[in-house]
Amino acid sequence: MTRFRCLFIALIGICLYSALLTAQPNPVYLKTSKEIVKSALQERRGYQLLGELCQLGPRLSGSPTSLKAIDWAKSTMERMGLDRIILQPVKVPRWVRGEVEAATIVSSTRVNWRPLRVAALGGSVGTPPEGITAPVIEVQNFEELKSLGERVKGKIVFFNRPFPRDVVTTFRGYGMTVDQRVHGASEAARLGAVAVLVRSVTTSEDNVPHVGGMRYAKDVPKIPAAAIGIQDADYLSELLKEDPELTVNIQLGCENQGEVWSYNVIGDLLGSEYPEEYVVVAGHFDSWDKGQGAHDDGGGCLQALEVLDIFKRLNIKPRRTIRCIFYINEENGIRGALAYAKMADSLGLKHVAAIESDRGCFTPRGFSVTADSVVIERIAGWLPYLRQAGIEWVRPGGSGVDVAQIKKITALIGYVPDSQRYFDFHHSEKDVYEAVNPREFELGAAAMSILTYLISEEGLANSPTHSTH
Repeated sequence: MTRFRCLFIALIGICLYSALLTAQPNPVYLKTSKEIVKSALQERRGYQLLGELCQLGPRLSGSPTSLKAIDWAKSTMERMGLDRIILQPVKVPRWVRGEVEAATIVSSTRVNWRPLRVAALGGSVGTPPEGITAPVIEVQNFEELKSLGERVKGKIVFFNRPFPRDVVTTFRGYGMTVDQRVHGASEAARLGAVAVLVRSVTTSEDNVPHVGGMRYAKDVPKIPAAAIGIQDADYLSELLKEDPELTVNIQLGCENQGEVWSYNVIGDLLGSEYPEEYVVVAGHFDSWDKGQGAHDDGGGCLQALEVLDIFKRLNIKPRRTIRCIFYINEENGIRGALAYAKMADSLGLKHVAAIESDRGCFTPRGFSVTADSVVIERIAGWLPYLRQAGIEWVRPGGSGVDVAQIKKITALIGYVPDSQRYFDFHHSEKDVYEAVNPREFELGAAAMSILTYLISEEGLANSPTHSTH
């Protein structure tokens, strides 16, 4: 018995020692990871390119500025010396904001002709030239709206549910409030409303309207929809308590102008051993037409492109092809993502992984992975290298709406920076180059570069050419 026990303990010791050896970081990978971080922070190449991009202006799908930005992206990839550059045609909706965008309290017991800061929601129909003047009725949610029944007819519905303060992850808070922006107009129109005002979906408490996409249901009339700044939303709410009969005039010059051609921009660094296998890094290239689309999502695109630039600067020869995709039309249709996924499927492309950056350019926190548990554990095993860029965790979760359209792939990965400030800027005039911190931006680019490098070198557990060395 004693002999068996000693043998058992010895075997356990050997297993633990082997596990310890296995857990030791690969010195080559560790050295390369540190070099990637150093190069990103010293050169700031991606951050500089973001400045160039932002100078062109916002990149709403189908706009002339978006086409200028696409030309700039292609030229930038050419100057970078990428092995292959593709412009993939995509038909996208063209929506124009127009020059008129105003709301005014025209009749109340306390004030008259008091302007409100508003901005049309993306995709909204416009108003007649004289605008729409009607009483305002405030609601917090769709249940309250439905309970009002006939009282909604002929009114401007004011959706005033605030962004929740008691959630840690702001993307969760966004998900709890954005339904009123996306579906509010159609839900109000079902009951006969003539227009809607929607409290801006933001963590900020200033008076800047935050826009974003909205959708019309096919079975109800299309009515105008606008976001209202937080301070004016609070003011209007207080005024309605005193004067429930007050009226507001809304004037919006926006219009939908059909469809036009645009492009996904794709750049490749060909793999030295498995060029037919792709590791994708991506962001969406379109933005809303307020601000410059710096955090959302010019920064994500330039972080993705800097992955390839870092590989070239450090003379890293990827075993698998690294593909950078600037997707068009994420904000109001995901047509770029659908077009790429369709092309990839028809060509039978082998995608090992796709990493998307679309949560702003803030301090790195982690990577969220959609894959089986073996793959997630494998990626989590690379934390000693990822920590060099500040990554703290790898765990199951969503990736990004664009890369998620790829059907045959081993892992979909979302880069997750700190979320606390993102919705201060999101979809507003405040989303400009100056709002992006260069160190935070570059650490994100470095984190994506390290992960891309490791996937290119090692493959993933379920990929057909998974490395065992």
